[in-house]
Amino acid sequence: MGKLLSSPKTLILILAIVGTFAVSILGGALGSAFGFGFLSSSLLAIQLPAEKVVTTGFEIPVIGKWYLMNTMVTTWLAIFVLVVLAFLIRSGLKEVPGRLQSLFEVVVEFFLSLCESLAGKEKARKFFPLVFTIFIFIVIANWMGILPGFGTIGRVADPVEIAHHHGDHYYVDPANPSNDSHSSDKAHKSEDSHSKEDAGHHSHLDDVTLHVFDVDGSIATLSPGSLSDQLTYKEYEKLHGDLGEGKKAGHLVPFLRSANTDINMTLAMAIIAMVMVHFWGFSILGFPSHIGKFINFKEGPIGFFVGILEIISELAKVVSFTFRLFGNIFAGEVLLMAMGFLLPLIGIIPFLGLELFVGVIQAFIFSMLTLVFASMATVSHGSGDDHH
Repeated sequence: MGKLLSSPKTLILILAIVGTFAVSILGGALGSAFGFGFLSSSLLAIQLPAEKVVTTGFEIPVIGKWYLMNTMVTTWLAIFVLVVLAFLIRSGLKEVPGRLQSLFEVVVEFFLSLCESLAGKEKARKFFPLVFTIFIFIVIANWMGILPGFGTIGRVADPVEIAHHHGDHYYVDPANPSNDSHSSDKAHKSEDSHSKEDAGHHSHLDDVTLHVFDVDGSIATLSPGSLSDQLTYKEYEKLHGDLGEGKKAGHLVPFLRSANTDINMTLAMAIIAMVMVHFWGFSILGFPSHIGKFINFKEGPIGFFVGILEIISELAKVVSFTFRLFGNIFAGEVLLMAMGFLLPLIGIIPFLGLELFVGVIQAFIFSMLTLVFASMATVSHGSGDDHH
């Protein structure tokens, strides 16, 4: 210990680490309890559904209103990254591979050999494109979620929009009483808002926290040291929405949010995976053989009951696929958000590495389960293919 402390470089390194740790504690939300908190920003409003990037929708015939969501943007970005990566690898193919080509070849050979070992060589060629596509898409989408700008840059949802999300469709913003964007009947809203408020209709909103942002145009950011710049609905109404020039109260709606934190995204991938599993089952075994696993009258009541259980099992696979990926990625995003709030600078560093690892593991689990289910679906009950 004495030798370590006698080295100036080691001593400086230790002092830097201790100093950074102390600044992180004092500058975070923990330090705000003692009058510090100079680095901590407001905690994002955690919301399960994806948020609208813009407040106005695009009209699509027949379908109705379509809104651009933040998870949709990141899904397109992930697809764009994969397309660019594919073009780079394809255009740079050489007999003596470079680093990128070598890495890609190793990953492809690993998955192809894994598919062949589980499903056999012939079936592996059918399953591999979907299995590998699922893996690389989930990995890219998960890893993009920890990049700077995700969850910290966006637009401000005003008090009327927040009240609407809380189930209050009659709230009138004191800063803009004429705003009727969340009501289909302006006169009805204006008349009912006072009577409902008198009856305590807004009481559930009084303690909801609003963050105060320095808005530059239509873009807002979570800046360090903004933890104290917040107030409740009750305080906001007392100020009549007058927060000063360039100030706006509300919640930050990020432009970018990890694609797999949207349950619609994970459900869509689960449905695609299971549809393809049964498509392969029908194409390889034939319609009578594959459907016979689920509708079986030949073996009497027991066979029919087993078929019902098989149908329930297939539905359960979709649910399992959906919530396993969604739950892990959403929980990881909340964890990063909480640690950055409590301990800025160093709080999220160990968890970034954990999220990179979890992103790969969840992608691998999803793709491997797709492969296993496809292998099981293409083996008829009681056939000689059981050796696979």
